[in-house]
Amino acid sequence: MHLNHEDIQALEAIFTPDRVRVDADTLATYGRDWTRVYTPAPSAVVFPRSAEELQRLVKLACKQHWALVPSGGRTGLSGAAVAAQGEIVVSFDRMNRILEYIPEDGMVRVEAGVVTEQLQAFADEHGLYYPVDFASAGSSQLGGNIGTNAGGIKVIRYGMTRDWVMGLKVVTGRGDILELNGGMVKNATGYDLRHLFIGAEGTLGFVVEATMAMARRPYDLRVMVLGVPDFASVMPLLSSFQAAMELTAFEFFSDLALALVTEHTGLPRPFETTCPFYVLLEFEGEHAQVVDLAMRRFEHALEQGWVMDGVMSQSQSQATNLWRLREDISETISRFTPYKNDISVIIQKVPDFIKDIDEIVAQEYPDLQVVWFGHIGDGNLHLNILKPVDASMADFVERCQRVNLQVFDVVRRYRGSVSAEHGVGLTKKPYLGYTRSEEELFYLRAIKQVFDPCNIINPGKVIDALPQVDPEA
Repeated sequence: MHLNHEDIQALEAIFTPDRVRVDADTLATYGRDWTRVYTPAPSAVVFPRSAEELQRLVKLACKQHWALVPSGGRTGLSGAAVAAQGEIVVSFDRMNRILEYIPEDGMVRVEAGVVTEQLQAFADEHGLYYPVDFASAGSSQLGGNIGTNAGGIKVIRYGMTRDWVMGLKVVTGRGDILELNGGMVKNATGYDLRHLFIGAEGTLGFVVEATMAMARRPYDLRVMVLGVPDFASVMPLLSSFQAAMELTAFEFFSDLALALVTEHTGLPRPFETTCPFYVLLEFEGEHAQVVDLAMRRFEHALEQGWVMDGVMSQSQSQATNLWRLREDISETISRFTPYKNDISVIIQKVPDFIKDIDEIVAQEYPDLQVVWFGHIGDGNLHLNILKPVDASMADFVERCQRVNLQVFDVVRRYRGSVSAEHGVGLTKKPYLGYTRSEEELFYLRAIKQVFDPCNIINPGKVIDALPQVDPEA
């Protein structure tokens, strides 16, 4: 797709000239996400300030057959925000206001460009808590989180982004502005269209506003890091602690992940014992009885051989540093340009699932470094293959994609997901059939056609549309 001078003028008539950018630096910055497989090549970047401006853009784009790609914090890992085919990037950087605080309902109405950390800070100022959290909270935007149904490190207690979205305002691919659910807890009036947009990766339209629920602020969070001897010890450890207390997090990472983080950051190891794997768990320790109970669970795990060593935070600064051992993994390994798999199964199947995947990894990548980590408390594993310095990106990706076929065969056998929280985008699109049936894919295409009949909203991502129809017909 290529825009001529008249096209740029038409965009400037909607957004004003200062909010239409075509310079090379802006195009390169806004045309990509955290994936590095695709070369950014958008035709323009626009910065809307209202739903009405987006409505005008969508209607013009439908007539002109322009492809539009929504862009938030661009922290995605599946290529959903990539513009590599001359698309127009729609950035929400200038729609970043917190619009309304509704204390009676514990809700906040925000624009899509509000950064996750901004909402977390706002909640904290009002004695509340926004619990959806992950390493990219300082740059990811709420619209992007909603588009991918972001999860992160607290899912075991607080669920996914979907669980906190009480209402949405969207602009569909037809150019309609819809206000969905309005923040209500109870609304039994047919299909809840809000949930179609959550996790749709911007393929049905643009999320412009969201009404987000808040939680109570947790009390005195304690963090434990436990060294475990093998994969098999992780699940009985989880069951033991969950039977005794409510956990707010249960994370998992390998010794290689820990070694890379401590080398990169200068953080100390949690204890002297070197263990094959580590578990980080978090709980509210407001009462001394809960802390004592956690220590008894730890001692029991030592007796059972599930744990080799461990430490519990005694201060907020120590808790923060222990969390960094887990949260700094993605940033640390980014310099190796890793190939990422984000897979999940139900918790019951995790031990056998990991064993089968690990056998494939050991056989197929004997010469490469493999970093395991993930939110194992909710069945989500991140498998990261580190690219050798001397390998070309094309050869490395091709090799990983071949191995994907074996990995995803196992995922299908366990009735799991090829993308637990990173979305489908471009990178996982070829493998969607490993998780979704042909019948489901038909309905997904049909939904896409209804909301985006011109196939202009993030086309080519997640799923191919049915043949185009005239929206005026």
